Amino acid sequence: MDAAEYVSGLIEKARVAQREFETYSQEKVDKCVRAVGKVIYDHGEELARKAVDETGMGVYEHKVVKNKGKPKATWYKLKGVKSRGIIRRIEEEGIIEVAKPIGVVGAITPVTNPVMTLPHNAMIALKGGNAILFSPHPKGKNCGKDTVNYMRGALKELGAPVDLVQIVDDPTVEISGLVMKLADACISTGGPGMVKAAYSSGKPAFGVGAGNVQCLIDRDADIADAVPKIFAGRCYDNGTLCTCEQSVICPTELVDAVSKEFAKLGAYYITDEKDVAKVREAVFPGGGPISREAAGASPAKIAKLGGLSIPEGTKMLLVKLDKFGKNEALAREKLCPILALFTYDTWENAVAIASANLDCEGKGHSVVIHSFTDKHIEYAGEKLPVSRFAVNQQGSASLGGTLLNGLNPTATLGCGSWGNNSISENLWYHHLINISRISYEIKGRKVPTDEEIWGD
Repeated sequence: MDAAEYVSGLIEKARVAQREFETYSQEKVDKCVRAVGKVIYDHGEELARKAVDETGMGVYEHKVVKNKGKPKATWYKLKGVKSRGIIRRIEEEGIIEVAKPIGVVGAITPVTNPVMTLPHNAMIALKGGNAILFSPHPKGKNCGKDTVNYMRGALKELGAPVDLVQIVDDPTVEISGLVMKLADACISTGGPGMVKAAYSSGKPAFGVGAGNVQCLIDRDADIADAVPKIFAGRCYDNGTLCTCEQSVICPTELVDAVSKEFAKLGAYYITDEKDVAKVREAVFPGGGPISREAAGASPAKIAKLGGLSIPEGTKMLLVKLDKFGKNEALAREKLCPILALFTYDTWENAVAIASANLDCEGKGHSVVIHSFTDKHIEYAGEKLPVSRFAVNQQGSASLGGTLLNGLNPTATLGCGSWGNNSISENLWYHHLINISRISYEIKGRKVPTDEEIWGD
């Protein structure tokens, strides 16, 4: 069987399952959504171990948190939300909104999150009455299959069609392309090549942009609160998340205090240019793309790659840099526990450094701000070209949405036109439905005169 025939067969199975599923009541749909999330929550530890063992990336304990936390937050926010049939009546505009499924969603999933991405995408797809077909990264296909099998088992227990959730057996670039081309819409949470392919598939597509989260520390920030959050965010899952803090930008006079707080937590502070050069070469050999050996690696491995001696037990490398933006490779996204440190004199200067780094990589993604000055927070919000700003929060945990903020919990963070994406928000169920609008003429509304329309 060739690839086209194979993928077409999976799509047809999905269509059969989806046609039955779209007849379900809101209550029955929600039971299915809850079930596929809860089963992954229940097997979070097992699937985390399999993901680390198979991919060789990340930290087991952190993947447990992701595997449990994302389905939990997703269900909590989806719980009780109307997503089938008539979902809203806007009386003053004479509009009734009716939700209808897209059909079959094709989803490309990354090696960095080979488990967590699947239940989230399945939950928001099913919420809208859709079926979903996954094409995982080849290096995470086995833990992906186990994840999908658990979700199919949960659906079977409810008597729902198991083919609402499927995964390809042996993913390749060709198969991923076919999944995106033959599905009714596609989600690409992979690298830039796959995201570009998604937008070239001829189908509605939702992709992600590169992450390079800039973290700004204001002069009034609570250093004792901010530094542990930044540290935890940078170290989370060995820095593989696109939401992990990448650079910290702090006032010149606070550098010593900030670096000492980081050191207390297990950071090794690097200021000597020769050692900085070793780190730079280890992560970005010859100034090119990130080294595959460095991605998701521990500080000890990175140090070994660069021929650098660091203390045993070091949890993060804090690298002080004089240059920024396109003049410094370490100002880019680093998928490992390395935090770049920049200093500033004025808040405007801090925002300018962040902007230059984002212009180099990560435009459209996210920024973290530690500040209690609304004027400064809003200045950065107006000036920086990103879709999300987290204030006094841990970036890695908060930018993808949590139980403690208003961002939708997601595994796919849209970066808008800055990142060549179709959305500038966290992917959610409402992106995976069509909405029909029934329009009534508004009783009593008068047509304004030309003078009223064009007048001041």
